[in-house]
Amino acid sequence: MTEKDDLAQQRTDWAEDRTILANERTFSSWMGTGMASVGVAIGLKAVFGAFEPTWAAKLVATVFLTAAIFIFWSARRQALKTFHRLKETDAEAQPSRAYTSLAVILTTATVLTGAILWSL
Repeated sequence: MTEKDDLAQQRTDWAEDRTILANERTFSSWMGTGMASVGVAIGLKAVFGAFEPTWAAKLVATVFLTAAIFIFWSARRQALKTFHRLKETDAEAQPSRAYTSLAVILTTATVLTGAILWSL
């Protein structure tokens, strides 16, 4: 290869590294969006605590909790799709199991939050 080809390959490798890092930031943003949805559900309980019938407020909160879980797993699916398509060169990407672990942890926390909201 010529020096020009070597430089072009290096720029391509760096672009893939930037894409991997952007993928991680995007995943993080979607996790934050899911957590915001959980926050809305908890906030609904605080705002509509004395609302009658109580099942209606709990049902709306459950919709937000369900949306959060959907967001967590959609983000995981998209992040893994991008992760497996690229190869890292200089950047050290998070291992693919980190996406799944975080989705599992946040899903579990969301389900427990829902159980607590329904028990109140």
